[in-house]
Amino acid sequence: MTTATLASDPYRPRYHFLPPGNWMNDPNGLIHWKGRYHLFYQHNPLTPYWGSMHWGHAVSDDLVHWQHRPIALAPTPGMADGEHVYSGCAVSDNGTPTFLYTGVVGQSQLPCLATALDDSLDLWEKYPNNPVVPTPPEGDVLGFRDHTVWHELDGWHMGVGCGFRGVGGFVAHFRSDDLRHWEYLGPLCSGKIGETGEMWECPEFIRFGDKHVLIISPIPFGKAIYTIGKYANGSFIPTEWHTLDNGGAFYAPQSMWDAQNRRLMWGWLWETRPEAQFRAAGWAGVMSLPRVLSLGANGGLNQSPVPEMGLLRQTRLSGQISKLRGDCLELKVDFDSNDSSCCLKVRLSPDGSEQTLINYDRSKNILTIDRRLSSLDDSVVRDIRSSPLVVCQAYFDG
Repeated sequence: MTTATLASDPYRPRYHFLPPGNWMNDPNGLIHWKGRYHLFYQHNPLTPYWGSMHWGHAVSDDLVHWQHRPIALAPTPGMADGEHVYSGCAVSDNGTPTFLYTGVVGQSQLPCLATALDDSLDLWEKYPNNPVVPTPPEGDVLGFRDHTVWHELDGWHMGVGCGFRGVGGFVAHFRSDDLRHWEYLGPLCSGKIGETGEMWECPEFIRFGDKHVLIISPIPFGKAIYTIGKYANGSFIPTEWHTLDNGGAFYAPQSMWDAQNRRLMWGWLWETRPEAQFRAAGWAGVMSLPRVLSLGANGGLNQSPVPEMGLLRQTRLSGQISKLRGDCLELKVDFDSNDSSCCLKVRLSPDGSEQTLINYDRSKNILTIDRRLSSLDDSVVRDIRSSPLVVCQAYFDG
C-alpha cells in the first residue's frame, strides 16, 4: 500500500495518531523526556493485521503534531522475546529511560527490560539476562503480561496482568531494588470471573495524592474499567468498578505524568470494520486523542481533552449550523438555556438516509451517540452508545 493511497483514504482519520501503515494496537512506554512526548505502541510493521508484535515510536512537542521514528523494539530470535514484543511501560531509572515489557515465545509470556542509548529514545539495548522474572506466579495462571511500574520508599514496584483460570483476573505484585531482580509479593488486587472477567490485561496503577486508581482491560469484557480504592501493605482494595469509555472501541489505555504534572492517557481504538476491509485498506487501529485524567471533587475519575488540541483550530465559522459543510470540523453550539436536552445531526445526507445523532440530556448529564443510521454499509457497527458527561466549558473557550 503506497503512502499516496493511504493519504487519499476517506476513512483514515485526520488528526488521531496512526502509524505510517499496517497494524497498530496498545499504547506502550509513554514518557515525557527532555521536553518531548514519546508515544510507543504495539505495531505489526509488515501487514495490516495482528502478528509479529514490535514497538512503534512517535514523538511530539505539542501532543498534536507527531513525527514517526524508527521501530524501537523488535523480536530477537532465540531470546525471551523471540516471537513478539508485547505491551509494557517506561520509567526513568536514575535518569535512564527504561522499558519493562513482555517477551513472548509460544505460550511463554515473561517480563523483559530494555534501556535507552540516546536522548532521542530511538536506540534501545535489551538486558542480556532477560527475562527479569523467570516464571509466572504458581497456579493455573491464564496470561502473564503487560506492566505498570511505580516507585515507593522501599524501591520499585511492578504489577503484571494475570488471571487464574476459572476464578478471575488479578494483578501480580512484585518489588525490586534495581528493576532487574524481582520478588513476588502476591496479588495486588483480585477479582471474580463473573464480575470483572477471567484475565486482566494492561493494568495501570496510578496514585493521585492519597488515593489510588486501578485501570484494567478485562477479558472477555472488551472494554477498560477502573476503580478507586485504598492501597496499603502491598494490597489494593477496590470499591465500585466503572467503565472508562463507553464508545465500544476503547481498550488497553496507558497514561503518564508530564512536566506540567498532568496525567495524560491514550487508548487503542480498535477496528469495528470487517477484517477484509482493513486488510484491503492497508491499515488498522487508531490511537485515541490524549486525555487529561484527574480526580473530581466528588471522588470520581474525570477525563478531558488536552487543551493543546485547540492548535488544530483554523478558520472560525459562525451562523446557522445547518449550513456548515466539511469532513473535519469542531463544533461549538449554543442551545437555549431552557432546553432540558439538545440534539445534533451530523454527517447528514441530503435525503436523511445517513446521519449520526448526538444527544445531550442536561438534566441527567447523559451523552448519547445514535449510530443506527450512520452508514448504509450493513457490515458497519450501528448502535446506540451512552455515557455520563458533565460538560467542561473551559475547554471550548480555550
